[in-house]
Amino acid sequence: MKTLFDESKIGSMHLKNRFIRAAIGDLAVGGHLTEEMLETYKELASGGVGTIITGLTLVDEVEGSFPLPAMYEDIYIDEYKRLVDSVHDFNTNIILQLVYVGTHIMGDPGERDILAPSAVANKNTGVVPKEMTVNEIKSIQSKFAHAAVRAKKAGFDGIEIHAAHGFLLNQFITPFYNRRKDLYGGSIENRARIILETYSAVREAVGIEYPVLVKVNCMDGFENGLSEGDFRYVCAELSKLGVDAIEVSGNWIEHSKEKDTYFKNEAEAVAKENQVAVIVTGGNRNYSDMEKLLNSTNIEYFGMARPFIAEPDLVKNYSHGHPQRTKCVSCNSCLSFDGDLSCILNRSVR
Repeated sequence: MKTLFDESKIGSMHLKNRFIRAAIGDLAVGGHLTEEMLETYKELASGGVGTIITGLTLVDEVEGSFPLPAMYEDIYIDEYKRLVDSVHDFNTNIILQLVYVGTHIMGDPGERDILAPSAVANKNTGVVPKEMTVNEIKSIQSKFAHAAVRAKKAGFDGIEIHAAHGFLLNQFITPFYNRRKDLYGGSIENRARIILETYSAVREAVGIEYPVLVKVNCMDGFENGLSEGDFRYVCAELSKLGVDAIEVSGNWIEHSKEKDTYFKNEAEAVAKENQVAVIVTGGNRNYSDMEKLLNSTNIEYFGMARPFIAEPDLVKNYSHGHPQRTKCVSCNSCLSFDGDLSCILNRSVR
């Protein structure tokens, strides 16, 4: 019988357990590492989680006005080594998540064109973008590759390409946002092209041994979003190309009141159909439910985000036989923060 505390490998990366801290946004000024980030990640690592995926990290300087970490210049390499070293002190892995934001605006974009697959207003921000040229697509793919090389130099154990949650790469595979008539629009083979090419560019840049993960939506949660067939096609093609792991996520807010793993059926299908490590993220709240999925499906890893806001030492508690269910009740109050991402259940004692 497999357990959540089994040791395993994703590509060349050794994992001490099957718990993944899924990405949560970090606040940064000018893309630079902050002391708050250092303390947050040290606390997570000391709490026993096997692998941490960082928050969104920018690959393009044009989005540098957003209050997010960055890896679009060499100046960031040495300072982020501090973060990596602090996590490695606890025998925990750390993966750098790379993103191009696009119309999912996260701050003042300044006076510049906002890029997207097509000139379709963003459902959440209302931003009407400029349709990208093929040259702009190629440029952004190159920026992902260069950022991945910097992450490797900084000592990160791998990188994750963010192709979910309404950011640029996700929009390309979503019919609502992609109305293009060229090789990057229309059929799923064309809509997925940018993700597959971006992965290939990153892989060529970092080498075959360096772990590369991709985070993919299995559903968008609105009409004319990507279909299950679209999602499974993308995962199958990534698997053929040799991606080390696929993190399955989706429109988790729509599922927040559900009591178990949100995307288990979609993740199970991908894990069954492909020779690739699958991380399922969203709704993982019960230890026994996760262990049951581990032993009844090919899903191998379990991503959690909000539970680690409530309990950074959750995995250590699990290892000591503490409560089966997380403290987190998925109320989403942690999303309403003013520079202090914290659980409402903990605020009274701070």
